Amino acid sequence: MSRIAELIEELCPNGVVHLSMGATGTFTRGNGIQKKDFLEQGFPAIHYGQIFTRYGLWASETYIFIDKAVASKSKLAQPGDVVIATTSENDEDLAKAVAWLGNSPVAVSSDAMIYSPENLNPKFVSYFLNSTDFQKQKEKFITGTKVKRISSQNFSKIKIPVPPLKIQEEIVRILDRFTLLEAELEAELEAELEARRKQHAHFRDSLLVRKEMESSQVVELKEVCDFEYGLTETAKSEGSVRFIRITDIDENGHLKKDSLAYVEDSPESRKKRLSFGDVVVARTGASFGKSLYFDKPIDASYASFLIKVTCRNGVLDGKYLWHFMQSSYYWKQAEILVSRGGQPQFNSNAISRVKIPVPDMKKQKEIVILLDKFDALANDISSGLPAEIAARRKQYEYYRDQLLTFKELQPEAA
Repeated sequence: MSRIAELIEELCPNGVVHLSMGATGTFTRGNGIQKKDFLEQGFPAIHYGQIFTRYGLWASETYIFIDKAVASKSKLAQPGDVVIATTSENDEDLAKAVAWLGNSPVAVSSDAMIYSPENLNPKFVSYFLNSTDFQKQKEKFITGTKVKRISSQNFSKIKIPVPPLKIQEEIVRILDRFTLLEAELEAELEAELEARRKQHAHFRDSLLVRKEMESSQVVELKEVCDFEYGLTETAKSEGSVRFIRITDIDENGHLKKDSLAYVEDSPESRKKRLSFGDVVVARTGASFGKSLYFDKPIDASYASFLIKVTCRNGVLDGKYLWHFMQSSYYWKQAEILVSRGGQPQFNSNAISRVKIPVPDMKKQKEIVILLDKFDALANDISSGLPAEIAARRKQYEYYRDQLLTFKELQPEAA
């Protein structure tokens, strides 16, 4: 029998009471503290934006400080309190929390609230606020569209299991150790993945550029491709025709699986359909030059900030072109050809002047087969190291949720 099972059998064999968070602590809204107030030394402070970017589930030191005069007008979290972000750009990150374990009070900005728990270990609370159970309960209290929010009034309605403190401390001890081991292993896998990607990039550049530049004809894309701008249309959340936008393409040139947008089936959208083997390229903004190879068996149109590049039959293979557009040689040319009079503009005139080595079609197909294998290993979430990283995260989440799940104590058993 595990130590936790022994403690449950000893301390709460009939179940654990589940209470609303409002019944187990108090909420205080943060206030003030703007970026102009940040100092390198002074009174410690937590800005809500840094809860997403800088902090883990707990902290004993802050990344910013403020003047004591500003702190005197701010709301303060005491050691053992939990600081919770009350706004976010997405549902998942909303209510991300950090348990404050420092030795002194800390000032808390607006768009965050301070939860002061009673009979709850602050780390236990922070782990719970990261659990699947909490995420499910939170969903019905989220308001807002572009900016997601949750109020302290609604937050106080969410239920949390309240086992005896001995059990909470044992769970925290186990999760702390598991979190550390998981982080170390994930760091090793991330380092290995980065090494594989560098290896892939070196192999791709060698195959596509160094060897082919010497042995193949080098032409400008306008000699072997045709270009067409996309559809000016407002994306919809539902529809029969998929709408591909710049934001739907990830950093590795693949279509994101969790970003879905649609347009109506109309004469205009039919004129801007993608066919198997087309390549679309971002023509504006910070993502200029980013490309996607279209190989989906679906009706899809593409947005106006993308350019469809259609390879001429028998001359250039679309997948070969896409692999070339991931190479350093392509990106060096893109940086030179893009216009930067404000927003970077990588229009069809610029893209058409990109130079590419063009071996015969048989050689192009051979290169594509080799690079597809490397790409799948390095980037595809369904295989290789990314899948192992994802599996480790799911395993961690499963055990965390199991440790935070308790049979609820029924009134008649009290």
